[in-house]
Amino acid sequence: MKALHMVSFVLLIVGGLNWGLVGLFQYNLVESIFGMGSGVTMLVYVLVGLSALYIGLTHMKDCKYCKK
Repeated sequence: MKALHMVSFVLLIVGGLNWGLVGLFQYNLVESIFGMGSGVTMLVYVLVGLSALYIGLTHMKDCKYCKK
């Protein structure tokens, strides 16, 4: 499960940085690399979304600050 957590965390960082670039500079790094609307671009977006869902659902269990 540690590998799944690490991959999800990295994808969450990638997604966050991409949205930061879009918000600040109107530059979408994912689309620049893989092409606008390509299958790979859509796959990256889906994986980032699933990673956010996974981290959100498992955060309380994994976070040393949020554990009760």
